[in-house]
Amino acid sequence: MKWTLIPLALILTACDPTPPPQPETVRTPEPIFETQIKAMEKAHAVEGQMNDATEAQRKQMEAATQ
Repeated sequence: MKWTLIPLALILTACDPTPPPQPETVRTPEPIFETQIKAMEKAHAVEGQMNDATEAQRKQMEAATQ
């Protein structure tokens, strides 16, 4: 019984619950996907403009009905 408990205790004390810190890596976009990434960024910018225009139109309609 002792022979199984001693190695088990040594194994459990050797384990560290915290993972080692990972080095920070910088994402380098691949040239293949660069055009798609730029298109998505442009689409997000246009979406913001559309939301602003919709909100302005909604305010104008509310002002006209009052």
